[in-house]
Amino acid sequence: MSAGGEVVEAVITPLLTPADGVPLVLSSPDDFAWAADRIAAGTGPIAIDTERASGYRYSQRAYLIQLKRADSGSFLIDPIEHPDALGPLVATLTGPEWILHAADQDLPCLTELDFQCTALFDTELAGRLLNLPKVNLAAMVAEFLQLGLAKGHGAADWSHRPLPDEWLNYAALDVEVLVELRNAMRAALDESGKLPWAEQEFAYTLSKPAPVPRADRWRRTSNIHTLRTQRQLAIVRELWIAREGIAARRDVAPGRVLPDSAIVTAAVAAPETEDALTRLPVFGGPRQRRQATTWLRAVTVARHLPDAELPPRKQAATGPPPINRWEQRNPEAARRAHEVRPTVTEIAKRHAVPTENLLAPDVVRTLCWEGLPDTGPDVVEQWLADHQSRPWQRELTAEPIAAALRRASDPPKSS
Repeated sequence: MSAGGEVVEAVITPLLTPADGVPLVLSSPDDFAWAADRIAAGTGPIAIDTERASGYRYSQRAYLIQLKRADSGSFLIDPIEHPDALGPLVATLTGPEWILHAADQDLPCLTELDFQCTALFDTELAGRLLNLPKVNLAAMVAEFLQLGLAKGHGAADWSHRPLPDEWLNYAALDVEVLVELRNAMRAALDESGKLPWAEQEFAYTLSKPAPVPRADRWRRTSNIHTLRTQRQLAIVRELWIAREGIAARRDVAPGRVLPDSAIVTAAVAAPETEDALTRLPVFGGPRQRRQATTWLRAVTVARHLPDAELPPRKQAATGPPPINRWEQRNPEAARRAHEVRPTVTEIAKRHAVPTENLLAPDVVRTLCWEGLPDTGPDVVEQWLADHQSRPWQRELTAEPIAAALRRASDPPKSS
């Protein structure tokens, strides 16, 4: 802000290329050993990013790993040809703090290559705890470092070889100032008193179990809601399963094997012959004609299923129903939600943290739906602990939630 009170916007300097140039891509066992020695000689945390080929490949493997450490420089690692030779890098990266942006996206593919993160700083999660309006990497680099990060190739097919120079430049920039960003964000967390919160969140990210795969994933087929019969749903399911097998075997994204639109079209038409199938949109193309026998077999299986084996129209509900139905189905839960949810929102507002980071929405919803036999703060705190809430979350919310639950249990005042 200027002396006259006028708001002056920060000048953002474009960051177009890495300061030391784009590093060479390292892809051989000797390359990996050399990089490991260089990184081991560096100091401080290690900035890490990965590039996958979502939308192109079935797997979520890392097709490029970007690394940077103070006094070491930047490295671009191609793990595809020699994944079994990454041992020296795995050993070097075990121990130092990793800096990742949106760690949940990168950790699985790094773990698949035997990398083990023992200490983490997640810049996206830090941004959420700081209640920033935008937590994408470019926005936070601009906010904290006044640098404009060049973007544009995140959704590219990183399984492509050789990787174009402009893609490599983009990849190297993703770790170019990640150490500096981490330092600035850590200072902001410390100043706001939220650094212990962040440290607990980072530790939880490393320790939490992998998410349970969704049941009946075929029900996520686009436009499945337009179908009206169980038989049509069965056709979708069988085609989805057949497509999934081909996609996994070829390591191709399922939508590139057969689009969802074609599956729904076939479910409506229920073709009985290959000729009828290949007259449908998409199925008449040369690639689909080669798979016509497979697709027709899936349709035929579904067409001949006994009624008792057809999938239900709707997936069996798990967890509490939508909250707008609570008043009729569980009035006590509705009263608890009426008291608890605004309480949690107010606490989040007071401490300048997103409500969903203060307590996971599913945790709040389950607590309100199920209730507790005792509304003492200790009981609430233990329940929150049993549901994976961190100490900082329980410290802020256990007593206010206990009070809210007591208010909800009070008999309604007569008019």
